[in-house]
Order: sequence, then C-alpha cells, then structure tokens
Amino acid sequence: MSHPSERLARWSSGFAPDDVPGAVRAVARNCLIDTLGVALAGATSAVARTAQRVAGDSFALGPAVVPGTRMRLAPPGAAFANATAAHALDFDDNCYAGVVHGSAIIVPAALALAQAVDSSGAQLIDAIIAGSEAEYAFGAAATMHLYEKGWWTTAVLGPVGASVAAARLLGLDASATTSAIGLALAGAGGAKAAFGTDAKPLLAGRAAEAGVMAARLAMEGASGPSDIAGHPRGFAALLNDGVFDAGAFDGFGVRWRLLDPGIDIKRIPVCLSAHTSVDVVAGLVRTHAIAPAEIARIVCDVPPVILANLIHDRPATRQQAQFSMPFAIAATLVLGDVTLTALAREAFRDPAVHALMEKVEMASGPYWDEAARRAAPEGARVRMHLTDGRALEGFRAYPRGAASDPLGDGELAAKFDDCARLLLTPEAAGELYERLRHIETRASVRDLLDGLDAAA
Repeated sequence: MSHPSERLARWSSGFAPDDVPGAVRAVARNCLIDTLGVALAGATSAVARTAQRVAGDSFALGPAVVPGTRMRLAPPGAAFANATAAHALDFDDNCYAGVVHGSAIIVPAALALAQAVDSSGAQLIDAIIAGSEAEYAFGAAATMHLYEKGWWTTAVLGPVGASVAAARLLGLDASATTSAIGLALAGAGGAKAAFGTDAKPLLAGRAAEAGVMAARLAMEGASGPSDIAGHPRGFAALLNDGVFDAGAFDGFGVRWRLLDPGIDIKRIPVCLSAHTSVDVVAGLVRTHAIAPAEIARIVCDVPPVILANLIHDRPATRQQAQFSMPFAIAATLVLGDVTLTALAREAFRDPAVHALMEKVEMASGPYWDEAARRAAPEGARVRMHLTDGRALEGFRAYPRGAASDPLGDGELAAKFDDCARLLLTPEAAGELYERLRHIETRASVRDLLDGLDAAA
C-alpha cells in the first residue's frame, strides 16, 4: 500500500479543474482575497518591514511583487516576505483540520510562483486548492494532539501546503511532488513559544519560503522521504508521539476540507481563541443594553487550549494584546470593536480599556471534556456579573466568521477594503478587489499585482 504522501501527490498533481466543485473554488477564491487583503495591511507593520529588508538583502531579484516595497524578488524571497506580512497582524484565516493558518502560507507561496511561471488565474486557484487540501489532510491526520503538545502547527505543516501548491504550478508529477512533500516536512518545526513575538509571523514567512524551495528542489531532481509521515524517525514518531490517522488521506476529490471543516475568516485582528468570548460578551451587552460601568466581573469558561494561547493578561505590546482575552473583551466594550486602528494606537494603554481588563477572568471548567472540546474547539461559556447583582450567561461554539457562521460577501469586501487602504488608495483597493473577485477569468497573473510596488 502506498504511503500517505504518495496518495496525496497522485491526487494533487493529477486532478482536472473540472473535478473541483464550484463551492470549493469559491472558498479558495475567498481565501485568496482575504489573505492578500491582510497581507497588504500587514506589509506596513514593523515585523513585515524587517522581513522585507532581509529578503531584499538575501534573495535574488525576480518577477514576484513584494507589496509595500519597490522590490520584485524570486519566488522564495517574495513568499517569505509576503507570508510574514500575511500573518503579521494575526488577521488571517484558520482551519480546524490541524488548527492551522493555512492560507497565510499557501497563498503567498502560490502567488509568488504563479507570477514567475506566468500561470492563469484558474491555475492559481487550482494550486491554492491543492495546497490547502494537502495541508489540511496532514492536519487532520495529526489530530489536535500536535497542537496541544505545543507545536505551532502553522509553521510545522505550512511547508507542506506551500510545497504542494508550488508543485502544482510547476507541473511536477506525482513522484516529484512526493519528494517535495518529504523535503518540506523533514525539516519543519515551530514552537508556540513564538506567540506574542515577531517569531510567529516570521515563522509563517519561513514556512512559505521552505515550501517553495522544496518544490523547486524536487523539480531539479532532489529526493525526499516518501514515508515522511510514518517513518520510525519521521513526522508522527518524532513530533506527535506516533499519533497519525492515515485514513485522513482517503477520499481526495470527494471530501473537501475547504468545505468541511471549512475555513474560518477572522472578523477582528486578534487570536481566534478570543473570538467566541468576544462575540458572547458583545451579544449580551447588545441584548440587555448593558453599559461598561454596570459590569462588575466577566468570567470566560473556555477549553484548555485557549488558556494556553491567550497568555497575556496585561499586555505591554500590540502583539501581546492580540493574545490577551482581557484586552479583546475590554476593547470591544469600550471602543465598540477591536480594530487595526485600535491596535496601532495601543488601545490597551487606554485607562478605560485598562480598567475593564481588570474585570475579565479566564478558567477552564469541567464542562470541557473531550466531547465538548471536539464540538467547540475554541468555544466559550461566559458569565457576566453586573453591579446590581444580576448575572447574565451566554455560549458560543464557534465565532462569527467561522465556516459554520460565515461573514457575508459585503463583510468580506469591507474587511478587504479596510486592510488594503493601509497601503493603497481607495481607488486602487477597489480595482484590486475586482481583479481578485474575477481571478479565474485572467489569462495571466503576472500583472495581477502591478502597481502595488509603486504604492510603497
């Protein structure tokens, strides 16, 4: 019987565009739009500027645009810089098959290589689909065990998604694609200790770069382990205590993880672990017309993984604020919502926000047994105590923007516009959005990002 990587490679290198349902293509298109939008905003961040400078000094010039700069680089350099930007503001999408930020790695890698090989828009979407289904298959096979061990699954599995997307664009056959996957995963890693530091977005950038390099090396004949998942010294044994469900690699082309479990697109620019609690609190305040001054205490009963992710109760930097439950809730109550502007202005230093942060607590109670965690991996049970003695309660299994409660087309367009306008004029942002919305009609993507380098 063939290894999981080989089965994946046969499918990803061999499927025809007509084999992909329209609903899957629509999700991939939204991933492209949302990821490029957050990358444009992220390109203005300090960590992205660092990545851009290093990329400019370290990689060859080439055809791929690096938004926010006047550089065009070879695909590995552009993938590194742009994936760093895509994850810099922690505003990119997520998939619960592996608990990974897939698109922030896959889309920059695919875009960079698509410009180099002059692919069509439809071929770009095919590559994003191939890379996404590949990465999420590995994520599903690894189960939550990998994430809960402390590995940052985005950095570990991102090179797989990027390598398969790149292999598809390069036209690699199943054998070479298998080598690309082996090359990508043999050297992968990433610790959740990176959360709240520059290391997190930079690891996203390195994952995209590694995936592009793995595919290009495989194209030149380099071999990689075909049994990387099950080898006694391979991925599952070394990183995941031997946990690996090979059945996750059954059903390619029939089951689509872009649809199930689907893609969660973030409504606010903080760690997804805070979103359900924020949504519950906002709903209680709206329903009961509660003013911030009436709140005495807010207790968020959440799965253990949320406690592990949101480690900054009293954030001192923007990045720490994005991993802080007290900030996310307090900013929502005081400012009406968490926004990129609020983060840029360091709203966590606002006295009113700071005062409310003192009233927010997190715990993980007995409700969160294994079944509850499977049903609501980042869910929240919230109890809001008021100064008049009342207590209000609410629960959400998934946040707004999750695949089960998706943002509408208008909300997606508004998010793209808000992000893109940090770098582009309103007119340029609108024109780019329309180009992306009709991406599959483009005969060439080489000029898709024309003008973005001038926006620097």
